[in-house]
Amino acid sequence: MIKLQTEKGEVIISDAVLSNITGAAATSCFGVKGMAYRSMTDGLVHLLRREAMSKGVHITPHDEGDISIELHIIVEHGVNITAVCRSIISQVRYLVSENTGAKIRSVDVCVDSMNM
Repeated sequence: MIKLQTEKGEVIISDAVLSNITGAAATSCFGVKGMAYRSMTDGLVHLLRREAMSKGVHITPHDEGDISIELHIIVEHGVNITAVCRSIISQVRYLVSENTGAKIRSVDVCVDSMNM
């Protein structure tokens, strides 16, 4: 959870809301197949359904009031991974700060797999 101070009072945003906004922003980018989740039992990377995409997002709040975001994604075969990651970082920074007002310290994108 993050707490934001506004002129009208304090707003508390849950991790689930931030994860959903972040996951939707990331999966809307070209070349992203979906969010990824590495299973602890078998070590394999699984493509997450839209309802469970928050498992591929890790949000870390900091004392200064800003947040760090880590995304785990699966990309499509044949795309430029650097360009896709830059697009995701830009889109996530914009949409999260626009929708929540949160300050973002960093956005890290981890490409866990590539789908054919």
